[in-house]
Amino acid sequence: MKLVIQLPCYNEETTLAQTLNDLPREIPGVSEIQILVIDDGSQDRTVEVAKSNGADHVVSLTRNEGLARAFSRGLEESLALGADIIVNTDADNQYNAEDISKLVQPILDGKAEMVIGARPISAISHFSPLKKLLQRLGSGVVRSVSGTDVNDAPSGFRAFSRSAAMRLNVFSEYTYTLETIIQAGQNNIPIESIPIRVNKPTRPSRLMKSIPGYIQRSTATIFRIFVTYRPLRFFLTIAIAVFIGGFLLALRYLRFLWIGEGAGHVQSVILSGVLMLSGVLFGVIALLADLISVNRRLLEKLNWRIRKLEDKIVRGSE
Repeated sequence: MKLVIQLPCYNEETTLAQTLNDLPREIPGVSEIQILVIDDGSQDRTVEVAKSNGADHVVSLTRNEGLARAFSRGLEESLALGADIIVNTDADNQYNAEDISKLVQPILDGKAEMVIGARPISAISHFSPLKKLLQRLGSGVVRSVSGTDVNDAPSGFRAFSRSAAMRLNVFSEYTYTLETIIQAGQNNIPIESIPIRVNKPTRPSRLMKSIPGYIQRSTATIFRIFVTYRPLRFFLTIAIAVFIGGFLLALRYLRFLWIGEGAGHVQSVILSGVLMLSGVLFGVIALLADLISVNRRLLEKLNWRIRKLEDKIVRGSE
């Protein structure tokens, strides 16, 4: 059982050495552990620090492409290295590395294919009350959209089985945390949350530079993934709401017409017609979007089968 611990990095020369030194080299049930550093176009000594502090592999992106892209590249490289389990952690040493053994245990036991480390949000002193509230609200929204029971959706401390890693497709350029949970939930990948510990902060968060910006980007990510995976529900809800609005206006006009006052409400007829026609059009869009969604799911399954076949061929030839 081979474990690859991946660390996406961008200008982490001051924190990376300690993070690498804290990573475990032996875990019960794991025969081999390798450390992979993904340098996301750093402009400091991140690569030198990684190579001199025990990183087994260093992959450098030609420019800064963002956390989501670095994470995805890490998954690809980890799979190419033959990882049976992949653990993702932050290079700023936010998460307690001793808990990696707890993180991989549900996968070793066959109980989950994706494990999310749940931080003790309420006990983290450097989190403001507003940030704690947003963390809880955000995780609640992700649970509702994904149909999972994840306690700390934004946590980047997580483990993936080889099978789960091959099924994930990250589209966002901002962050992978919310998107991968929603994808896993929609694709029936077993997920488990376990409590983990955190270390004292070493630097300010780069994802949450401002709370309004974080809310905006996170909301856009959740909205995009929800529309991607549940387009029929989304557009059909709009279609029904708009059509009912137009229908009620039509009933209102008929009432005035019945009592002989219809002449002064012609605009209601026009608006009613526009709304009801819009509702029908949204219904058509819902059906078309659902067909596209079905096709996308078939393509995802085909892509997964091809990956599995290629994986068997590669592993069989070793």
